[in-house]
Amino acid sequence: MVISHYVGARVRRKEDPRLITGSSQYVDDLKLPGMLHVAFVRSSYPHARIRGIDASAAKAMPGVVDVFTGRDLAARLKGKPELIPGEAPHPEEQKPEGIPVPPEEPIAVERALYVGQPIAVVVATSAAVARDAAEAVVVDYEPLPAIIDPEVAMQDGAPQLYPNIPNNIGERWERVHGDIEAAFAQAHVVVRQRFRQQRLAGIPMETRAIVAAPDPLTQGVTVWSSTQAPHWNRNALAAALGLAHGQVRIIAPEVGGGFGVKIGAYQEDFILAALALHLHRPVKWVETRSEHLMATNHGRDQVVDYELAADAEGRILGLRARIVQNLGAYPRGLYLPSTTGLMACGCYDIPAVDIKAYGVYTNTMAVGAYRGAGRPEAAYYIERMMDLLARKLGKDPAEVRRLNYIPPEKFPYTTAAGEKYDTGDYAKALDKALEISRYHEWRQKQQELRQQGRFVGVGLASYVEICGFGPYESAVVRVEPSGAVTVYTGTSPHGQGLETALAQLVADRLGADFDQIVVLHGDTQSVPEGHGTMGSRSLVVGGGAVLMAIDRIKEKATQIAAHLLEAAAEDIEFVDGKWRVKGAPDRAVTLAEIAQAAYGGNLPEGMEPGLVATDFFAPPDEVFPFGTHVAVVEVFPETGEVEILEYYSVDDCGPRINPLLVEGQVHGGLAQGIAQALWEEVRYDENGQLLTGTLMDYAMPKAAMLLSFTTDHTETPTPLNPLGAKGIGEAATIGSTPTIANAVMDALAPFGIEHLDIPLTPQKIWQAIQRAKQA
Repeated sequence: MVISHYVGARVRRKEDPRLITGSSQYVDDLKLPGMLHVAFVRSSYPHARIRGIDASAAKAMPGVVDVFTGRDLAARLKGKPELIPGEAPHPEEQKPEGIPVPPEEPIAVERALYVGQPIAVVVATSAAVARDAAEAVVVDYEPLPAIIDPEVAMQDGAPQLYPNIPNNIGERWERVHGDIEAAFAQAHVVVRQRFRQQRLAGIPMETRAIVAAPDPLTQGVTVWSSTQAPHWNRNALAAALGLAHGQVRIIAPEVGGGFGVKIGAYQEDFILAALALHLHRPVKWVETRSEHLMATNHGRDQVVDYELAADAEGRILGLRARIVQNLGAYPRGLYLPSTTGLMACGCYDIPAVDIKAYGVYTNTMAVGAYRGAGRPEAAYYIERMMDLLARKLGKDPAEVRRLNYIPPEKFPYTTAAGEKYDTGDYAKALDKALEISRYHEWRQKQQELRQQGRFVGVGLASYVEICGFGPYESAVVRVEPSGAVTVYTGTSPHGQGLETALAQLVADRLGADFDQIVVLHGDTQSVPEGHGTMGSRSLVVGGGAVLMAIDRIKEKATQIAAHLLEAAAEDIEFVDGKWRVKGAPDRAVTLAEIAQAAYGGNLPEGMEPGLVATDFFAPPDEVFPFGTHVAVVEVFPETGEVEILEYYSVDDCGPRINPLLVEGQVHGGLAQGIAQALWEEVRYDENGQLLTGTLMDYAMPKAAMLLSFTTDHTETPTPLNPLGAKGIGEAATIGSTPTIANAVMDALAPFGIEHLDIPLTPQKIWQAIQRAKQA
């Protein structure tokens, strides 16, 4: 099928037929000859000295090939494993000045630092045998004092995870701008609030999975991995194994979701690659759900103190913030405190700030990227503060926001926190959200329902986020002799529908048959360089690279068309998918005819054959999507339950290549953001033992717990990439958590309850109501 305009059309995903029919392939579908299976012995202590490991019983079990410890593996590695995945807005924030960055051992050698850390690895002829043998390995532990709370970990005398990192502080970031003392001295009102933002688990549908096989041709290794960033993994494994990049091939087949937790290499990647080279056989490991909950990067987990100073009208004069990020045991999220600080001002024109941020090591699983990575945290804090400010002044929360928005004419705008926003029209998104949600009608209806004893809350939140991270992305576009097109992209999508969006660009820009466009990704051999899919960058940066490659092909195609049509190149125009002579529309050639000439030798003199272009797009800066969400909820005081009655989102991601894909991203993001507000939480007890080790304990939302969302958009293009596009993958998650929290707190206003920390569970709400009644 060939349509004149694909960009902007609601095209169904090219990926769906193979996924729906089950004909595609995930890592767990791989079965290689002679393949062995791996299981891990993991620490049952949050902090302990490893005095000895007795694997004799495991090695004696039928089907067990061998058991390896950390010392065994260390002998197989020639470089330091790099385990600091993330999506920092500014890469320098990953390496804090003056503070050592502790290395992370693939397998613990002397000490275990969190429950779930690999202590030994069993290799066997089947997964079941490997798991049984892992249970038979006996580890002699000497328990050591563990620290779980980051604020306690910062205190003098607290147990230290690393002797060269005093007070467990692994990251410090500070920003002071403007006259903050004068701002608070002149304020008519000051609002203060402490927030605890809970720890979350990523829970993609497919857990992590790895198959590693030796490659006899390159004397290297091929690794099939459920990863978001194959090239990062390739580089890290090559460095650790002492191999060239060309000797390490990473293939990400179908990847069943990631949400940030599959960025970068984990211990298991290094372990399986080293084992495959050592044993000269393929090895396989598929993470169980319990392993995922204890040993895959967690997200969020911050404690912050915020203060806003404002005048009598509600205009913000200054902001103070102290941010404490729980890093877990290892430095996988060093950028999270600074990212939260950089985005602390949100959508608002705040003249003065004093922000201090810390990252603190504790005896818990490492905290890293999870859908938004620092931006949802920042949006939640400032949006809760805006509601608290409005309540203190007795003003409408929507109008207090409007008063403080950065006006459109000020863009590009550098915030007091130090981040440079590209474009924005926040009031336009607010107005549309108020309109489609019937906000003012609901405010009136809310009063009537309260007279009837019903506790309905109306909440809103305006957000801005940072995305489209560099440093670059690569693309190869190849037009085949038949006119079919193959696109190779360095991004690595895992459910976003990027194949469809890129094919739409090619179909429009080159006049190619949409059904004859193939988009390939996730293989470091076919695409030598790339940075993967994370931080809502795939279309913004990866699409920019594809567009630049298309333009190169178009330039060459124009020269070939001029040759075929016996016209000057400047007289050729591209209209409706064909190259034609200006003023003579019947004299035209198609992409297929041009491709035949390109490979058949009928070319202008001196032109190289072929119709292929390679390009890289390095964005000059990040982009900043934004939006406003509105929710209507009802709280039932007798049980503390929350029912979401209506939900509206207005999101601005610039021009939408495929509105259907955008809406899908928004719906999924809303589900995750609402889940954080109401249900999800990773819990450790005071001794560092994980309490939420299965999905019986970790409260994932079910479809019946959510509702049909109403979505809309505004469009504010960015000048920073060829598409004018901003990201959408994380936006709805960022906007929805504070929206629901504000709605619930609005419903509880008659009880005098101003704030409860998320998740807003029925128990927490019911207990707060009881306390309020007693008071």
